[in-house]
Amino acid sequence: MGSSPTRGSQYRSIFLKLWYNILSRCNLRIVVDKREKNSGIPELLKQSGVYVDFATLKVGDYIVFNNVAIERKTVSDLLSSFYDGRLFIQCSQLVKHFSSPLLIVEGNIMEDLKTESSKSFRSYDQKIQLVYDSLSTVVLDFKIPLVHTPNIEHTTNFLIAVANKLSRKNSYGPLLRKIRKQTSEQIQQLSILSSLPGVGGMFAVKMLKEFNTPKRALNASAAELAKIPGFGTARAQRIRKILDNAYEAVDEQPRKLYWNISSSFQISRSL
Repeated sequence: MGSSPTRGSQYRSIFLKLWYNILSRCNLRIVVDKREKNSGIPELLKQSGVYVDFATLKVGDYIVFNNVAIERKTVSDLLSSFYDGRLFIQCSQLVKHFSSPLLIVEGNIMEDLKTESSKSFRSYDQKIQLVYDSLSTVVLDFKIPLVHTPNIEHTTNFLIAVANKLSRKNSYGPLLRKIRKQTSEQIQQLSILSSLPGVGGMFAVKMLKEFNTPKRALNASAAELAKIPGFGTARAQRIRKILDNAYEAVDEQPRKLYWNISSSFQISRSL
């Protein structure tokens, strides 16, 4: 028995859709940071027919369009970048150089955190709170959309979907631009200011933009700090109180507690 005209047209429609997807992917080009080579994602992109162009990217891990850069982080990398201050610096660079940045968090957050907690002195509850605190800052303060993928296969499919959508609207692919990466001195400057209560990475960047040097930022009055967009009077007064109040000597027991906390903090930054 031959296939009915209706069934034949359905097969033809499916075939044309598959062929269109194959052709569209052949025209896709994604710029990938060289440090992502061992992730397995570039190979999956190639297997899907995407042209992968490796480069040393100063901002982002994947550039799928001239204004779209994507930062990819596993759960463990998300935690380590939060500890050492890289996360918010990377976010500030993303929003500075790209109008549509994205952050991919890859992996099973609950299971991966349980594994991480078994290797560290921090408990699972402490780490889950750190993850959600950092992600809320990324979304609410930096306005960077967040995408969660369970594994590299889903990350690959998402990258292809984004590149495919943009390629339909435009005839050109990702364009590399010259970006001056922050030096270790700049990172140290941001680290000093971001350690102040209620400041963090985003406001540290704003403080340096406003006052140019950490010294001027630390010497600024509460009124001057409050003028920074989003900073607020309460945060400014709290910082001035911390900086201006005299240090009071502590007895032996609190001193031991302080050194224990300090040592733990140094260990956590190295994880």
